[in-house]
Amino acid sequence: MYIEYWNLKEKPFELTPDPRYVYYSKQIEEALMRLIYTVQDMKGAMLLTGMYGCGKTVLSRVFLNELVGTKFQVALITNPRLTANELLVEIIYQLGGGLLKDEAKGQLLRVFNEMLYANLNRGKETVLVIDEAQSIEDLETFEELRLLLNYQQNDRFLLTLILVGQTELRKRLKELPQLNQRLLIEYHLNPLDEQETQNYLEHRLKIAGAQKPLFDTNAKKLIYRYSGGIPRVINGVCDISLLEGFVNQKEIVDENIIKKVVKDSNLEPAIWTRA
Repeated sequence: MYIEYWNLKEKPFELTPDPRYVYYSKQIEEALMRLIYTVQDMKGAMLLTGMYGCGKTVLSRVFLNELVGTKFQVALITNPRLTANELLVEIIYQLGGGLLKDEAKGQLLRVFNEMLYANLNRGKETVLVIDEAQSIEDLETFEELRLLLNYQQNDRFLLTLILVGQTELRKRLKELPQLNQRLLIEYHLNPLDEQETQNYLEHRLKIAGAQKPLFDTNAKKLIYRYSGGIPRVINGVCDISLLEGFVNQKEIVDENIIKKVVKDSNLEPAIWTRA
């Protein structure tokens, strides 16, 4: 609706995890480096956490794009609220082993073992990414993930496990020391600081084709104040602000527009603590 008015090619602040729009802050760069190091050097497992809306999902998509067309075969579980057996069924299915939902657990494990060694013989590495891992309810499912890491040879793991989740996942893992001890490589994504928030704004606008500044300095400061540097909240505020500017035929989004948007959205000044 407002794309033509602001002379854009597309909407710059959509909430979908489009890798084209990823802003490579220092945090994102370091987290991506650790993810790639974990799989390339076959370190077995990694934990990636962050506050809600801080970019974990889009980072995982960038990471997975890095693996496309390489020696890695990936299973991505985006809704892990499964029993241990259901999880095994889904992993085998995503790795190309067919849908074996009526098989006993012992048979599922034999099939999984055969697939790992088949990949090894073909020069392929097996990677399992569990997104939204904090939503796993069954402790048996966590235990199954730990046991999958036992598939290894004397000098290497046959599977790399990446757990991605919100901050509370760390608290959950403290209850599971045997699994937690396997996750020696980890990273936690915090919200952006004020300068990074401005850079993030400008980056997304540039990707969308903006030819001039669309937010003034005071507007950017207020966006940071009310979003706390959380990208998902930044996107929501900025998207509605561009719509509001279009409706009122403004030449630029100013602080009055931001104040109206945050008032309509019942947003309060954000307070957060770095982990």
